[in-house]
Amino acid sequence: MSAEINTSVRRQQLLRQLIERLHAGDDFEAVKADFAKEFEGVGADEIANAEKALIEQGGVKVEEIQKLCDVHASLFKGSVADIHADKNQTKDFGHPSWVLREENRGIERLFSDRIDVNVAKLKQGDISALSALVNDLKDLWQLDIHYAKKENLWFPIMERYGITAPPKVMWGVDDEIRDMVKLVRKNLDELIAGGRPAPETIQNFFRDLDAVKDKVVEMISKEENILIPMVSEVFFTTDWRQISEGSAEFGYCLMADHPTWKAPAETKPLAVSAAVEQGVVTLPTGKFTADVLTRVLNTLPIDITFVDANDEVGYFSQASERIFPRTTAIIGRKVINCHPPASMHVVERILNDFKSGARDVADFHIHLGEKFVYIRYFAVRDDSGKYLGTLEVTQNIAGIQKISGDKRLLDE
Repeated sequence: MSAEINTSVRRQQLLRQLIERLHAGDDFEAVKADFAKEFEGVGADEIANAEKALIEQGGVKVEEIQKLCDVHASLFKGSVADIHADKNQTKDFGHPSWVLREENRGIERLFSDRIDVNVAKLKQGDISALSALVNDLKDLWQLDIHYAKKENLWFPIMERYGITAPPKVMWGVDDEIRDMVKLVRKNLDELIAGGRPAPETIQNFFRDLDAVKDKVVEMISKEENILIPMVSEVFFTTDWRQISEGSAEFGYCLMADHPTWKAPAETKPLAVSAAVEQGVVTLPTGKFTADVLTRVLNTLPIDITFVDANDEVGYFSQASERIFPRTTAIIGRKVINCHPPASMHVVERILNDFKSGARDVADFHIHLGEKFVYIRYFAVRDDSGKYLGTLEVTQNIAGIQKISGDKRLLDE
């Protein structure tokens, strides 16, 4: 046992040294070569555990681990999938890992059959290819669906099994890719609006688009050669079923069909049951059956989510016009892990302020397309002021803002 502990500590020290070298600007290929030498034969799950330990010990941020992620992703291409092939269900039609791979094939085809072709035309002087690229990059934004399913369905279950560092790292890279895609779309719109663009401007666009492609292809490798093999070691049939059933909430990336997975018999009871117990819920001002109360809450023109005193998601409503996707996979999940790494510190501050009594309300408002989303957080307390949890209320107020005058008659 002591030998295993010593090996674990040594690997953590080596990882820290490699991270520091990357941070200092050391050559990527040199770091990669040393990584391959020091971690030869070490599985992705072992490296993930070492990264998790580094984050928990402090001193190493998730963002720094992200830099190292590119190193071992390039090293593990193919090898991890081969090691875990017996548990790999990517050939099982409709299985979540099959869907993930099929969506990745769609992303690859989008580049090879359309984006790369139109870029080649543009390089040959065909300016009409610019408008075609607008549609291409619009479709590329569907990778947001792909990443959102991973972040909201796969990651919560990984966290239940103690796999906490890889989700944070991967979510951070997902957001980097999202920002890069937004930038090239913005730059493309500006190219078209400005008339015939200067050659230098087009070259900069090519450079940024190449960077997007490289980052997207690298993420595909991480998902298929590290993520899938890692979770295949620990996920049960019921976990995969929960992911499959929650996927419709998000939709599918570059897939015309919505495949249905025929799951085998359950091998482990669901950690979260979607069933509502029959009976009566008695409140100080009235009572409901559980079914009616559920429908009342879902009828409210707002989304509500309750986070308990332990910072774990305890409930969310299912209004007909949802603003942010929610699935039962988040029940019991630490709320801070439900947010991208870049905004975790904001969530943590709100919770700490609520617990200390420094504040009772926090609100934000953001534009999402045609929606103007008003997000409010309320501290929930008992009569003595004891903190019981946090209630999040989200509403699209774009229509409300347009209201003026009085309305006293019923629409015909």
